[in-house]
Amino acid sequence: MLSATMPRGFAAPRAPCRSLQTLRCKATGGADRRDVLLGLGGAAAAGLLRSSSSSGGGALAAPIQAPDLRNCHPPDLPDTVSDVNCCPPCAGTAIVDFTLPPPLGLRVRPVAHLVNKEYLAKYEKAVALMKELPDDDPRSFAHQWRVHCAYCDGAFDQVGFPDLEIQIHNCWLFFPWHRFYLYFHERILGKLIGDDKFALPFWNWDAPGGMSLPAIYANKSSPLYDERRDPAHQPPFTLDLDYDGTEPTIPRPQQIDHNLMIMYRQMISGAKKKELFFGLPYHQGDQPDPGAGSVELIPHNTVHFWSGDPRQPNGEDMANFYSAARDPLFFAHHGNIDRLWSVWNGLHPGNTNFTDPDWLDASFLFYDEEARLVRVRVRDCLDTAALGYTYQDVALPWLNAKPTTEAGSPAPAAGSLPATLNQTVRVAVTRPRTSRTRQEKNAEEEVLVVEGIEVADHFSRFVKFDVFVNESQSGGGATAAAVQCAGSVAMTPHLVRPGKGRGSVKTAARFGICDLLDDIGADGDNTIAVSLVPRCAGDMVTVGGVRIEYVK
Repeated sequence: MLSATMPRGFAAPRAPCRSLQTLRCKATGGADRRDVLLGLGGAAAAGLLRSSSSSGGGALAAPIQAPDLRNCHPPDLPDTVSDVNCCPPCAGTAIVDFTLPPPLGLRVRPVAHLVNKEYLAKYEKAVALMKELPDDDPRSFAHQWRVHCAYCDGAFDQVGFPDLEIQIHNCWLFFPWHRFYLYFHERILGKLIGDDKFALPFWNWDAPGGMSLPAIYANKSSPLYDERRDPAHQPPFTLDLDYDGTEPTIPRPQQIDHNLMIMYRQMISGAKKKELFFGLPYHQGDQPDPGAGSVELIPHNTVHFWSGDPRQPNGEDMANFYSAARDPLFFAHHGNIDRLWSVWNGLHPGNTNFTDPDWLDASFLFYDEEARLVRVRVRDCLDTAALGYTYQDVALPWLNAKPTTEAGSPAPAAGSLPATLNQTVRVAVTRPRTSRTRQEKNAEEEVLVVEGIEVADHFSRFVKFDVFVNESQSGGGATAAAVQCAGSVAMTPHLVRPGKGRGSVKTAARFGICDLLDDIGADGDNTIAVSLVPRCAGDMVTVGGVRIEYVK
């Protein structure tokens, strides 16, 4: 529970979409509390729900609902992209509510770089068959990648709020939406080859053996191959989980250690509370992008950037969300992201999921292996065993990879905010509480909040900046593996809808810093120096302020 939160946004009047053709289809389904509210009429329902949202919940608080497919807007993509319509085929399609599959034993998702020839042949056949399906078949590979595009690039409006898009990134919907996405993709592949036990592989990039692009995706004659990848990052080139567009020059063993320290911070020291791991709440009527969780920022976004092709105008495929799922590698990447959700749950008794009904009852639409349109709710995906799958058991080498302290006196904090990050900005931040006991720290994590983050119009480049506490005088040499680094803001481009009044991405970032302050000997300090160090496209980013809050 947050002891202090950002106010929720209100929808502002917007101009009509520019030359967007609205697709129509028939969709039916059972009524829920939002259906009852919407029966009052769109404006009345929206007013009630917005009032409820702004007051922090209550009887009328509402979860994000599955979109109305009668109103799907082709995304407002860059001029370099043509003939891309991410709206689903849906004519005459009825909606059925999701039910758990019958217990048939667990499908085991294997480590991608360890699969045998028999498995690989089966996987390649399944993807080849999916790619052969006609584009208007909702089970086709063409439709599968467009599902991600639609939910990421403003194709769908929130029900009752035609001026607010649905966005499943940078919020608490990130993990559950992608879990369902992989689930249905996997079920379709298994159906195509007649194998109920087929399971997608996962890219085990959090362990040394998996810290390169899995070789099964690098065979140019394979249906798993995508030519729009960075040619310099082919196996066995070592993956950089902190990638910012600059190629590392350190030896592979040092890069592996760096990666493991990044994982330690993102999974353990900086992710002790659910809001820090999952991301910020996002309710019906809220502005998109309230704030991403630790793993979504890094390594999720950085691996996307590392995998995309810098020769393409928008980093296609993996480095731009509209095109990311055109690469089969996407599903292996997100398999590991999904696995890390389960891993985080098991690291500590306090690592629990949200119990807020507005999270549990958030719903989405997917096509299943029978080409049925299925409405799912977050509460349906919390138990992977109930969904019929698990992951190959592998080691967690980052569990004890605690970042190291870099020597030197803290650099002076002489900057001010708001500011554009075209250079390092260092500001002094007052701490409301100091020298707390271990019991107090366990009860409430001290959180560094970077708020008012705005990425400029035409968000077409990857953005990254690092956040340091009491960075040493040496400054520029500090890395994200240093203990003084609270974390990073890394954002993969996803296009917004400027025609509807939202031409930039506005968000915030939160970093747990209790362990960091202890490790650098600053827990008793009344004031800390916070450095915002741009790494990639800082000229596109402005930051409004930095403050401290406490999360229970």
